[in-house]
Amino acid sequence: MPRVIVLCEYPTLNGGEHSLLAMLPGLQQRGFDVHVACPAVGPLAAAVAARSVAILPWGANQPPRAATLDVRRASLADWFHEHFARVRPDLLHANSLSLGRLVAPLAAEQGWPCTAHLRDIGHLSQAAANDLNQLTGLVAVSQATRAWHLTQGLRPERVVVIANGIDLNQFRPGPRTGWLHTLLGLPSQAILAGTIGQLVMRKGQDVLLAALPQIVANLRAAGQPPFHLVIVGLRYSEKAEAHCYEQQLRQAADHQAVRGHVHFLGYQAQVARLLAELDLLIHPARQEPLGRVLLEAAACGVPIIATAVGGTSEIFPPESDSACLIPADDQIALAGAVNQLLADPVRRGNLAKNARHRIATAFEVTEQSGRLADYWERCLAYPGVSK
Repeated sequence: MPRVIVLCEYPTLNGGEHSLLAMLPGLQQRGFDVHVACPAVGPLAAAVAARSVAILPWGANQPPRAATLDVRRASLADWFHEHFARVRPDLLHANSLSLGRLVAPLAAEQGWPCTAHLRDIGHLSQAAANDLNQLTGLVAVSQATRAWHLTQGLRPERVVVIANGIDLNQFRPGPRTGWLHTLLGLPSQAILAGTIGQLVMRKGQDVLLAALPQIVANLRAAGQPPFHLVIVGLRYSEKAEAHCYEQQLRQAADHQAVRGHVHFLGYQAQVARLLAELDLLIHPARQEPLGRVLLEAAACGVPIIATAVGGTSEIFPPESDSACLIPADDQIALAGAVNQLLADPVRRGNLAKNARHRIATAFEVTEQSGRLADYWERCLAYPGVSK
């Protein structure tokens, strides 16, 4: 039974961690003995333990990200020295690009087969690309993510595409109970749209809030029920610009034209339950490798408006007629799409049905975890060749 250590840097549960958790049962069914190295306390560790997967405590005594790579690698090398003799893994897998870069030289030096996930689209220095090219292989979550990183210097033969997978039993259309309207003190007929993601500029919540006055005014003029927006997610970055961005969002939500129409819900663990209460999922991202919330909302049969960036067009290709895609950074197009879709319930129903079908045929978790298992088996059989 091949043994794999999956390295996770943070204790939190975001898209990359949820995607890993979704893959675990399928990997175990294929015979992989997976150990997850992560901070011992936090939502991720609790979720891993609930799946009866072994946890290797890591991260609590690691140097901060601001420390040099050499210092962080030396600390990681000490951690490996402590755990390798006991666990004896056949393969290492970093669940993020940053961890892949951190571990790559150590793995290459020791001759350990090691892979990493590419879940981000961002600038890579030549030094970072050189580090990542030392890995046995890299798993990009979309063709757009792979193509971007090839322009950044990664070797084509090192990068494969395996999409995130969705459990269609966990995420499926469900009855609307009205609990969210009750929680927010809204009338049952109120239209409820949501956007879900970290409070960070690349997610584009500012564009949605800029479009909101026009959306609210148009619906009011058309005699439609009141429109309300829930913003789900937290700010994790402590950088000054991140604090400033969150402050701008809250100021925009308090503008006189939309005051009382915006509700910040913070982190929500039961996403499927929340999605069942929404009339629309709006995803105004400026950059998106393969948005997990889009897969989840589509599986739940929620009509979706999203920006045509990154891997989003791979989730919803035009021939699937499964989502309304608009340009990024275009508040006029966004407002128009919302108003048109809310005026056309037949169109919303067709999008919801087609979106569920699209996820079932292209992103079902058993298929995707099987592809990852196949890939790991190839990496173990031919550690110098990842293609």
